[in-house]
Amino acid sequence: MTLSAGSGPDQSQASSDGQDMGHVLDAAATLGEGLRTARDRSGKSLAELAAETKVHRRFLTALEQNDWSSLPSRVFAIGYVRAYAAALGLDEQSAVERFKRESPDTTTPLKPPVGIAFEDMKRQSPRIVAGIAVVVLAVIGWNVFQRISLLRAPRASDIAAVPDAWRARADGAPIALGAPRAAPPDQTTPALYVTPGLEAQLAGVDPNDPEAMAALAAAKEQGPVQKAFNPRGAVYGAPANASQVVIQARKPGALVVRIGDGQALFARQMAAGEAWRAPLAAAATIDVSDPAAFDVYLNGEYGGALPAVLTPLAQLNARAGQATRQLAEAQARAQAQAQAQAQAQAQTAARVPAAAPSPAPPSAATPPPVAPVSAPN
Repeated sequence: MTLSAGSGPDQSQASSDGQDMGHVLDAAATLGEGLRTARDRSGKSLAELAAETKVHRRFLTALEQNDWSSLPSRVFAIGYVRAYAAALGLDEQSAVERFKRESPDTTTPLKPPVGIAFEDMKRQSPRIVAGIAVVVLAVIGWNVFQRISLLRAPRASDIAAVPDAWRARADGAPIALGAPRAAPPDQTTPALYVTPGLEAQLAGVDPNDPEAMAALAAAKEQGPVQKAFNPRGAVYGAPANASQVVIQARKPGALVVRIGDGQALFARQMAAGEAWRAPLAAAATIDVSDPAAFDVYLNGEYGGALPAVLTPLAQLNARAGQATRQLAEAQARAQAQAQAQAQAQAQTAARVPAAAPSPAPPSAATPPPVAPVSAPN
């Protein structure tokens, strides 16, 4: 004897409840009444149903009482109906359709504007468009007429041929005019004045040495006073009172100054005439693209070109310090020599006695003295 697993009083009772719950909405007069009846049959309270559907209790009460005005927007209300029906085992789609029938959507789509003003605009629009078209055509026609009236046929210039009246004549014979000469050079810029002896002093050349002066004159091709620093562009780096070394670009080139840890203290594509002042106590290396493109000035005087692509800045500062010391020593020697010469001159003047005044020569107007003559006895 076999027993059927699907038979028994519980299964038959559940099937009968499911069939009753399926027809409870159809038998109810309203959606709210059907939902309340289904909840009562399920034995669930509003609090339990609110916890299960995650819908506030007051919204569930509004659904059961058909109070559609207490519900939020229509989209949320439809979601609440669907959640309520699903929690009670009802047909969700049937519940939503009944809600839409009992609570129709009152929103209406926008309608085209109507009224006297709109109708007048519709009647007047052809005239307005025609008036605008007439104005546009009139403006275009006027511009075309003006352009056509200003057009002229090309003709030869009045001075294409020299009239006979313009030809110069001498004694009845025509004089031929040659081609025009070039304009004279500009005479408003005066020649650059150079103080005599300044270049020789800055260059350290003896003015009395003809060969040295000839060599200095031959070196003037690039301009006067080549030994002194002359800013011809922007000057970067340290202030003038905190630097003894200046690097100036003779022609365009790259200049990079790197400090000990590899960082770039200064980096720039230098133009001709731009310069960089080096600080006094900086452990850096000067890296250039072309050493011949950069000049070095020590204490404002020309010190030659950069010796190599990589040049330690300490080497240039040492040269500048040595030049400063040599200049100070030379000035001290010159001062000591001047003082010694002054003392020697003072001592010589003290040893020479003052000269006695010489007697005045006899005047030609004064007669010489005459010896007395005695009378004869």
